[in-house]
Amino acid sequence: MYEERLTVPRSWWLLPVALGLSLGLIMLRFSGVGALAGLVVGVVAGAAALSSYGSARIRVVQGSLVAGQARIPVTALGEAEVLNPAEAVAWRSVKADPRAFMLLRSYVPTALKVPVVDPADPTPYVYLSTRSPQRLADALAQASERTG
Repeated sequence: MYEERLTVPRSWWLLPVALGLSLGLIMLRFSGVGALAGLVVGVVAGAAALSSYGSARIRVVQGSLVAGQARIPVTALGEAEVLNPAEAVAWRSVKADPRAFMLLRSYVPTALKVPVVDPADPTPYVYLSTRSPQRLADALAQASERTG
Protein backbone atom coordinates (compact mmCIF):
# COMPACT_ATOMS: atom_id res chain seq x y z
CA MET A 1 0.00 0.00 0.00
CA TYR A 2 2.77 2.45 0.93
CA GLU A 3 6.51 1.88 1.28
CA GLU A 4 9.44 4.27 1.52
CA ARG A 5 13.10 3.81 2.37
CA LEU A 6 14.83 6.84 3.86
CA THR A 7 18.07 6.46 1.91
CA VAL A 8 20.87 8.96 2.36
CA PRO A 9 21.60 11.52 -0.39
CA ARG A 10 23.97 10.40 -3.14
CA SER A 11 26.57 13.00 -2.18
CA TRP A 12 26.95 11.35 1.24
CA TRP A 13 28.54 8.33 -0.45
CA LEU A 14 31.71 10.41 -0.82
CA LEU A 15 32.13 10.24 2.97
CA PRO A 16 33.25 6.56 3.04
CA VAL A 17 35.77 7.36 0.31
CA ALA A 18 37.12 10.26 2.37
CA LEU A 19 37.26 8.03 5.46
CA GLY A 20 39.15 5.36 3.51
CA LEU A 21 41.61 7.89 2.13
CA SER A 22 42.19 9.32 5.60
CA LEU A 23 42.85 5.92 7.13
CA GLY A 24 45.05 5.00 4.18
CA LEU A 25 47.14 8.13 4.66
CA ILE A 26 47.44 7.48 8.38
CA MET A 27 48.54 3.87 7.79
CA LEU A 28 50.97 4.93 5.04
CA ARG A 29 53.37 5.92 7.80
CA PHE A 30 53.72 2.23 8.70
CA SER A 31 53.76 0.56 5.26
CA GLY A 32 52.21 0.48 1.80
CA VAL A 33 50.27 -2.67 2.67
CA GLY A 34 49.00 -0.96 5.82
CA ALA A 35 47.89 2.01 3.73
CA LEU A 36 45.99 -0.27 1.37
CA ALA A 37 44.40 -2.08 4.32
CA GLY A 38 43.42 1.26 5.90
CA LEU A 39 41.88 2.41 2.62
CA VAL A 40 39.82 -0.76 2.23
CA VAL A 41 38.74 -0.93 5.88
CA GLY A 42 37.77 2.75 5.93
CA VAL A 43 35.70 2.56 2.75
CA VAL A 44 33.95 -0.66 3.78
CA ALA A 45 33.23 0.47 7.36
CA GLY A 46 31.99 3.87 6.23
CA ALA A 47 29.77 2.38 3.52
CA ALA A 48 28.32 -0.16 5.98
CA ALA A 49 27.52 2.57 8.51
CA LEU A 50 25.95 4.80 5.85
CA SER A 51 23.91 1.94 4.43
CA SER A 52 22.66 1.04 7.89
CA TYR A 53 21.66 4.63 8.65
CA GLY A 54 19.81 4.93 5.34
CA SER A 55 17.96 1.63 5.68
CA ALA A 56 15.08 2.96 7.80
CA ARG A 57 11.75 2.17 6.17
CA ILE A 58 8.20 3.42 6.53
CA ARG A 59 5.38 1.14 5.42
CA VAL A 60 1.62 0.93 5.73
CA VAL A 61 0.68 -2.75 5.54
CA GLN A 62 -2.08 -4.96 6.93
CA GLY A 63 -3.73 -2.21 8.94
CA SER A 64 -0.48 -1.10 10.60
CA LEU A 65 2.05 1.67 10.28
CA VAL A 66 5.53 0.16 10.34
CA ALA A 67 8.18 2.82 10.94
CA GLY A 68 11.66 1.56 11.66
CA GLN A 69 11.20 -1.11 14.32
CA ALA A 70 7.83 0.21 15.53
CA ARG A 71 4.57 -1.38 14.42
CA ILE A 72 1.50 0.71 15.26
CA PRO A 73 -2.07 -0.29 14.37
CA VAL A 74 -3.82 2.45 12.38
CA THR A 75 -6.75 2.21 14.82
CA ALA A 76 -4.46 3.75 17.46
CA LEU A 77 -3.67 6.74 15.24
CA GLY A 78 -5.55 9.97 14.64
CA GLU A 79 -5.65 12.17 11.56
CA ALA A 80 -2.22 12.79 10.04
CA GLU A 81 -0.86 16.31 9.69
CA VAL A 82 1.47 17.06 6.77
CA LEU A 83 4.37 19.27 7.84
CA ASN A 84 6.18 21.61 5.48
CA PRO A 85 9.97 22.02 5.92
CA ALA A 86 9.70 24.89 8.44
CA GLU A 87 7.10 23.08 10.56
CA ALA A 88 9.12 19.86 10.36
CA VAL A 89 12.18 21.60 11.80
CA ALA A 90 10.08 23.11 14.60
CA TRP A 91 8.46 19.77 15.52
CA ARG A 92 11.78 17.94 15.64
CA SER A 93 13.41 20.62 17.77
CA VAL A 94 11.67 23.28 19.90
CA LYS A 95 8.14 21.83 19.75
CA ALA A 96 9.25 18.21 20.20
CA ASP A 97 7.82 16.14 23.02
CA PRO A 98 10.37 13.71 24.52
CA ARG A 99 7.64 11.04 24.81
CA ALA A 100 6.91 11.09 21.06
CA PHE A 101 8.07 8.36 18.69
CA MET A 102 10.31 9.98 16.10
CA LEU A 103 11.83 8.47 13.01
CA LEU A 104 13.73 11.42 11.69
CA ARG A 105 16.38 12.02 9.12
CA SER A 106 17.72 15.56 8.85
CA TYR A 107 18.31 15.23 5.11
CA VAL A 108 14.56 14.72 4.50
CA PRO A 109 13.00 18.19 4.70
CA THR A 110 9.30 17.25 5.01
CA ALA A 111 7.54 15.16 7.63
CA LEU A 112 4.25 13.79 8.89
CA LYS A 113 2.90 14.13 12.42
CA VAL A 114 0.25 11.64 13.50
CA PRO A 115 -1.39 11.86 16.95
CA VAL A 116 -1.70 8.63 18.93
CA VAL A 117 -5.30 8.34 20.16
CA ASP A 118 -4.94 5.12 22.16
CA PRO A 119 -5.50 6.15 25.83
CA ALA A 120 -3.31 3.28 27.05
CA ASP A 121 -0.31 4.55 25.07
CA PRO A 122 1.70 7.41 26.66
CA THR A 123 3.11 8.41 23.26
CA PRO A 124 1.47 11.71 22.24
CA TYR A 125 2.30 11.53 18.54
CA VAL A 126 4.39 9.87 15.87
CA TYR A 127 6.79 12.07 13.87
CA LEU A 128 8.02 10.59 10.60
CA SER A 129 10.48 12.15 8.18
CA THR A 130 9.15 11.34 4.73
CA ARG A 131 9.78 12.54 1.21
CA SER A 132 6.09 12.22 0.30
CA PRO A 133 4.04 13.15 3.37
CA GLN A 134 0.74 13.54 1.51
CA ARG A 135 0.96 10.04 0.00
CA LEU A 136 1.71 8.61 3.45
CA ALA A 137 -1.21 10.52 5.00
CA ASP A 138 -3.51 9.23 2.26
CA ALA A 139 -2.30 5.65 2.77
CA LEU A 140 -2.94 5.92 6.53
CA ALA A 141 -6.44 7.31 5.89
CA GLN A 142 -7.23 4.47 3.47
CA ALA A 143 -5.92 1.86 5.91
CA SER A 144 -7.96 3.41 8.69
CA GLU A 145 -11.14 3.30 6.55
CA ARG A 146 -10.54 -0.37 5.72
CA THR A 147 -10.08 -1.40 9.34
CA GLY A 148 -13.03 0.81 10.25
